[in-house]
Amino acid sequence: MQESTTEESKTKANITEANTTQENITEGVKMYSSNAIAMATFLGGPLVAGYLIRENYRALGEEKKAKQAWILGIIATVVIFGGLLLLSDTIVERIPNYIFPAIFAGIVSWIVEVKQGDKLRQHKAFNNVFYSGWRSAGLALVSALIVVICIVGVVFLMPEDKVYEQYQTEFVQFSENEEETLKFYDNITTKSQAELLQDLDQVILPKWEENIEIIKKTNQIENLPAELVKQNENLLVYSEFRLIAFTIWRRAIAEDTDQYTAELEEIHTAIEKQLDKLR
Repeated sequence: MQESTTEESKTKANITEANTTQENITEGVKMYSSNAIAMATFLGGPLVAGYLIRENYRALGEEKKAKQAWILGIIATVVIFGGLLLLSDTIVERIPNYIFPAIFAGIVSWIVEVKQGDKLRQHKAFNNVFYSGWRSAGLALVSALIVVICIVGVVFLMPEDKVYEQYQTEFVQFSENEEETLKFYDNITTKSQAELLQDLDQVILPKWEENIEIIKKTNQIENLPAELVKQNENLLVYSEFRLIAFTIWRRAIAEDTDQYTAELEEIHTAIEKQLDKLR
């Protein structure tokens, strides 16, 4: 027990002696600890990392390095998030949300250790003050908000992708066909059976067959995004349901019977459920 106490005394004495031989260059200033910078980077990305490292350099009186750190933080943010925007949705969806923040935090921790590690340990040894983790977290959230706003702005300002333009062009006809054929329900009580059958044979059924072909055609568009592929799957089912519904209507009108009422109700329920998936 006495030996242990002696060792502790020697250690404290060594630390005291080391401190007295070093100048307390950060006395009276606050700095961000390496842990605080890593946490902020995980939450807010490389932009906040550049800012916090800059603030540490400014506390050390190294304005040139502070400016460089801030510029590199901005450049890293643009490069990294610009690259992520170029990745396909399929790839991004397969990557866990925490992977990139964890990578950023790991890289920044290494940079801080190499560039400022000794100074931060000295700052701590002299019992100088660090900024709180809450401050770092708050700055991280501000940084994240800035990045999100910039990304949204870029997305809205970027010209629409040719794939989307081609897809939307094809679906102009789809929408026109749908709108025209659904007028059938308004005409049931105003048109004769002969007129309704003529509409079904010459307009409605052919247009839903055309819509199915439009969907199949857009599926052949190169590099069609995953969300449009999924939308086409739902649209194809919806279109096939519409074609079945109008085929049943034709049979009911031609036979002048209401024996298909239950069947029509069932198919219309299926159509409504499919529309919910498309909304």
